[in-house]
Amino acid sequence: MRKVKVNYTDYLKETLQAMSNTGLLLTSADKKGKMNVMTIGWGTVGIIWGMPMFLVLVRPSRFTYGLIEETGEFTVNVPPRKLNEITFFCGNVSGRDHDKFKEKGLTPIAGENVISPIIEECVVHYECKVLHKNDIIPARVPEEAISKFYPQGDYHRIFFGRIISVFANREVKID
Repeated sequence: MRKVKVNYTDYLKETLQAMSNTGLLLTSADKKGKMNVMTIGWGTVGIIWGMPMFLVLVRPSRFTYGLIEETGEFTVNVPPRKLNEITFFCGNVSGRDHDKFKEKGLTPIAGENVISPIIEECVVHYECKVLHKNDIIPARVPEEAISKFYPQGDYHRIFFGRIISVFANREVKID
């Protein structure tokens, strides 16, 4: 598959649609090259401090959390529908116990500007460097959200990832 550099807004509608439907694949890696991929269903893209940002939410209990904390980088990959089963798998097993790339036949490609890889089989790829992070403040979360999303108190950290570059495979459709 041929990847070309695109503007971060070129596939924004499709990216947000995929995130709300089946999820996106977030990759991270430590400084030694140990990689992980997890599914995210919460996040957004926008302009903050005059820069394009991809905000992603990751719980401290997730293996990915430590990798992002170590390197300050991640990629967000938009999978086509044919990867729905893989997206589901990556959201339900831990990278501490599984090599999800190997187990599901995903091909990591070295990032151009970040340590974290992009995923060959995905359609759009956002390379991001963390500029800021905030923890969810439990006292400011609506009670119904706490009981539904945080029954164990494992509140997310929001990583503000500056979008450094975006690549896409223009020949492949997301759905």
